[in-house]
Amino acid sequence: MKVHTKDSQAEITPDFAITLLKEGNTRFVESKKAERDLLEQVRYTASGQYPFATILSCIDSRVSAELVFDQGVGDIFSARVAGNIVNEDLLGSLEFACKIAGTKILVILGHTACGAVKGACDDAKLGNLTTLLHKIKPAVAAVSEPSDSSLRNSKNIDFVNAVARKNVELTIENIRSLSPVLKEMEDNEAIKIIGAMYDIKNGKVTFMD
Repeated sequence: MKVHTKDSQAEITPDFAITLLKEGNTRFVESKKAERDLLEQVRYTASGQYPFATILSCIDSRVSAELVFDQGVGDIFSARVAGNIVNEDLLGSLEFACKIAGTKILVILGHTACGAVKGACDDAKLGNLTTLLHKIKPAVAAVSEPSDSSLRNSKNIDFVNAVARKNVELTIENIRSLSPVLKEMEDNEAIKIIGAMYDIKNGKVTFMD
């Protein structure tokens, strides 16, 4: 597969960008990865990059956006942080990717059995991690069931996964409220901001559309 050019990037709509990612994940799940010469792509992109998508995902070693969406060099911007949360640095990175570099979709990718979410559910404390997990706490509070406090912890995987999904939704809300740049782009239909969940058991990505 060839790399994206300025012209090919311009022709991609936000909806088509979603389709490209869905097709890539299907290839990943079916072990039918697209044929591409990565070193050739390195050479082609040396003079510039024209990615079509930006993915904000967790640092989890099992959730590499390039792999799970079967993308090559220069295809996507990949921002990673534990718990796929946003702060001003990440927002600036996302604004660059969409407004300056021209990507057509911003995907917030959560995943099942997320360690950061488990830490937030258990009120874990460890150095700077404590501050990061605090950003996930609103998602924990927003999931009302189960109400039994003894079941609202990392041992209840259904609760953890529900919080992970809610955390994706709240991250999207934060992006819209904290980044007028991205909100305006979305309102003008220049980009789409969408959530998705990756299942670590089978490799499937489910978009929250």
